[in-house]
Amino acid sequence: MAFPRRSAALLTLALLLGGVPGSVSPLARAQQAPPTDQAAPATETADTTSSENASLELVRRGQKDGKERRIRIVRTGTSDETGIFTVCSPQDGDPENAPNLAVFSETTTSGIQISIDKNVIRVPLAVVTQQQPRDGQDGSDGRVEASAGTARFLDTVPEGATNRLLKCGVEVSPKPAPDTVFVTQGKTELKGQSLVYDETDGIARIDGPISFARAGQSDPLTGKSDKIEVDVDQEKTTLVGNVVLNSSGGRVSRAARVEYDDTRNVARLIGTADQPAQSVKGGDTLTAGMILYDLDRNEVYAVKPEGGTITGEFQDGESGAGTSTTSPVTAPTTTPPVTTSPP
Repeated sequence: MAFPRRSAALLTLALLLGGVPGSVSPLARAQQAPPTDQAAPATETADTTSSENASLELVRRGQKDGKERRIRIVRTGTSDETGIFTVCSPQDGDPENAPNLAVFSETTTSGIQISIDKNVIRVPLAVVTQQQPRDGQDGSDGRVEASAGTARFLDTVPEGATNRLLKCGVEVSPKPAPDTVFVTQGKTELKGQSLVYDETDGIARIDGPISFARAGQSDPLTGKSDKIEVDVDQEKTTLVGNVVLNSSGGRVSRAARVEYDDTRNVARLIGTADQPAQSVKGGDTLTAGMILYDLDRNEVYAVKPEGGTITGEFQDGESGAGTSTTSPVTAPTTTPPVTTSPP
């Protein structure tokens, strides 16, 4: 069933100004648009007013603290030539409380912006599933799937289509690829290949390989990990799996997980029995269950967890020269002290 491109422009305008529609699908709205020349001025109006970016918010309420946190998705572009924004409401035959599906695509470099906690994520394509709000609640949670790829309006709906988006006249073509999901947190920029956020646990997972770069005046950092996890409830960003941080000054730090907070200029390297946290610079090696990394000063501080130990191997003079010592530390009975590695 075909609908004219002019009607699609009217649909875009309705979504930009009205947000999520009711129970009428975008395709049905397009079909209801007047097919006469009287619709022509509305097309011009759509082009003029589309400077207002399309956006949507998921509202999450913490399972433990009940605090409200929002995930915001914005299409930065405004031209029909570079992308689309549309919302597909429940269709005939769907359950009454079926979620809305929103599609964001933007091929320009500014892309689709997704704000989660301290992170601003830029990606070409995002499909958002938003649940219907519960009685008395303002907003609702859902799911976000984002990656490289494109989306477009179809001139005709494929015969026998069962997919909700196809039934709404929208074709989505995700194409996950390395270095296409851009994450910015303060001075830090990370790259991955796909993002999935789900309301079931409130965690956004960005699959890697992840590359990492933090600008610095004297000692910038680079690094890598297998993936990133953003815990919305805990407001925590964690690099996960075979994390390596390299400073231009020669420090190499490794851990199984790194809790990262650029706004506080600190990273928390967390080790496991198989992969303890470790930081090496020249002939000095610091190994512990947890290491605090001062990102601005490029200094590390070992924290001794309960029942754990800290070991350090420090060489006098130049790297590879002199003697080395290793000093274990027993577990404390009070708050773990902080031990500073030699500069």
